[in-house]
Amino acid sequence: MKYFITVCLASLVFSLNGFSQEKSITHKVEKGETIAQIAQKYNVTPYDIYKLNPDAQAGLKPNSVLLIPKKGTTPKVSSQAKTHKVAPKETLFGIEKEYGVTDEALKKANPELEKLGLQIGQTLVIPSNSGSKTVAPTPEKVVYHEVLPKETKYSIAKQYGITIEELEKRNPEVIPNLPIGYKLIIKGTAPKTDKVAMVEPKKETPKLVSPKVSPTINYIDYVVKPKETLYSLSKMSGLAQDELVKLNPTLSNGVEIGMIIKVPATASIPQEMETKKEYASLSKKTNANGRKQLILLLPFNMSKIEGDTINSTAMRLKKDKFLNMTLDFYSGALMAIDSAKSLGINVDVKIFDSQETKNASNISNINQENNLENADAIIGPFYQNNVEKTAELLAKNNVPVISPLSKDIGNSFPNLYQTIPTNEALKNAIFDFMRAKGGNIIAVVDKKKESVRKYIQENQKGVQFAALQENGSLSAESLKGLFVKDKTNYVVMETANTGMIKSTMAAMMSVMANYKVQLVILEPNETLDTDEINFENLTKLNLMYPSITRENESPEAKIFEKEYRKDNKISPSTYATRGFDVTFDTMMRLSQDKSYQETADSIATEQVDNKFEYYKKADGGYTNKGIYILYYDTDLTIKEAH
Repeated sequence: MKYFITVCLASLVFSLNGFSQEKSITHKVEKGETIAQIAQKYNVTPYDIYKLNPDAQAGLKPNSVLLIPKKGTTPKVSSQAKTHKVAPKETLFGIEKEYGVTDEALKKANPELEKLGLQIGQTLVIPSNSGSKTVAPTPEKVVYHEVLPKETKYSIAKQYGITIEELEKRNPEVIPNLPIGYKLIIKGTAPKTDKVAMVEPKKETPKLVSPKVSPTINYIDYVVKPKETLYSLSKMSGLAQDELVKLNPTLSNGVEIGMIIKVPATASIPQEMETKKEYASLSKKTNANGRKQLILLLPFNMSKIEGDTINSTAMRLKKDKFLNMTLDFYSGALMAIDSAKSLGINVDVKIFDSQETKNASNISNINQENNLENADAIIGPFYQNNVEKTAELLAKNNVPVISPLSKDIGNSFPNLYQTIPTNEALKNAIFDFMRAKGGNIIAVVDKKKESVRKYIQENQKGVQFAALQENGSLSAESLKGLFVKDKTNYVVMETANTGMIKSTMAAMMSVMANYKVQLVILEPNETLDTDEINFENLTKLNLMYPSITRENESPEAKIFEKEYRKDNKISPSTYATRGFDVTFDTMMRLSQDKSYQETADSIATEQVDNKFEYYKKADGGYTNKGIYILYYDTDLTIKEAH
């Protein structure tokens, strides 16, 4: 019965397509047969069979019947048109380029291309008006595709029915990588103004071409210097005074030294380091206002530990990294409290379990039961969201809330003090350092670091970019051409590509006999820690970078480490040291004859591994700009740059 139906269906297709026995024959498919075998048997191409039997592309079924064109039957072609037999590995793009014909014209002359695609052995009709290879093709409508996250060259090529090779030929900039948001050309040839130049020209000073966008104003942070007024700030920023106040509401209360305000990136700011607070050691002072109260809100989450019937406390400590971090911070804080008490500091300390997760805490209950508004300062919680809620809760009483670990990425409150410097502050600090040294600053930035390129272009004027080659690699000659004598040539390298790192370092080392060069990175780079990168070469180039903490080998630091090991039987972790630094710094500020806020406005401090240099932000609250500039020395140690 199945055989009868199959034969009937085949006959129906046969009659609908209007083929006669004179033009084709039939073939009954046997088990295991392939299109290639059948085509070879009848001396035809697989494409010839697919053209008469389009359903066969989904696979062959035993006992099904195929229509086979008789040998020698080929499409009738106009005597004025050329034909082309498709060879293995040929593409539509290549054929269109060879004959100077557009994609639209070729598919119009060969309608089956839309449904079946390009097949090996297929005979294509080349439109007669295509002429020779030198004839310019008719302009084709440009088709673009904006790259979305997680898309690949393969998925995009498949979506538009082209090969990866064709995609890369039309967009040579994406050969090494595929940037998210990049505007790809799928079909046609874009005008020069439509194409984004991702590869810099090989000139001594490369010019970057950016896509045309609506004009926008970019703002930067500016620290108010001594003797500056609203009038002088208005003149410097290029904004009217009322516009400047509208942009920075805190200015309505007056201009204060150290205040951070937002100004247009085009403002006429002298290229020099911002005025920094002087660092001082806080010593105990007589407190006329009596004893101060410090509260620590730490996420021990004891209720979870006590309610855990599966894991023992020891097992939980092995698994719970957040709990370990909390306990390390706590151990450092305890040492700070003991150290302050030994100095006779009059500060009472209370510690509460904040019982926090990323979006929840026990702060409201703690406040109701313990009147946190009476505290002189609060350290914690850990999560940014909870720190902000605590600051908001106590803003009316202006209780300083000190964020010990979270990054400054949320909302600001006038009583919130962020102890972790922002990523932008880290980058600004090292550029300020290089300019203060009168250096010649050059950037080597690969195509995957477009955000870094944009940051430098908008915020660090005068930095030159080394040109990249068409395949995305560094042009070593371009880099060497940017070096100058009688200055330190700082090369800011931002790439995770091993090849680009090696070529950058090699180019720098090749000129060390004639130029003073130093390698710089803006953020941690894991590739530099691999075996493929020679550590000794990094020391020869004095690799320099900004850091929140330092490598402290001072006698005071060694005493701290010794005492910590004595109490805890282990060396202090980064969190333990931070627990000590934040807590001790806070207690010493509270011991002064002024408020915590007044000390933050006037004094910068340095503890074991951390600096605390607070500035008011334009939108309220305080940010820490206490940053170290470190470098690899030739004796294989890390030192602080001065």
